[in-house]
Amino acid sequence: MDTTQLLLTIVLSLSTILLVIIGLQLVFILRELRKVLKNINQVIDEFGSLGSGLQGGLSEITGFLNGFKTIIKVIDIALPKKHEKTK
Repeated sequence: MDTTQLLLTIVLSLSTILLVIIGLQLVFILRELRKVLKNINQVIDEFGSLGSGLQGGLSEITGFLNGFKTIIKVIDIALPKKHEKTK
């Protein structure tokens, strides 16, 4: 075998080995990225359910306050005011 052929064979073999190693590392990185994206998706879903729960609670508080205002208005109308002039 000629030295040029031997050198080309060695370089080609080393390049192939390096590319296989890089490919395997890329597969591992993509698997890890997939796990991270699944975790992020779960966190986002939990925040969505938390937001809808807070929205429901906020509407209940608003309804309670509106009812309380209505009761205050009814009491205000029903009871005579002390500052009114009597005729």
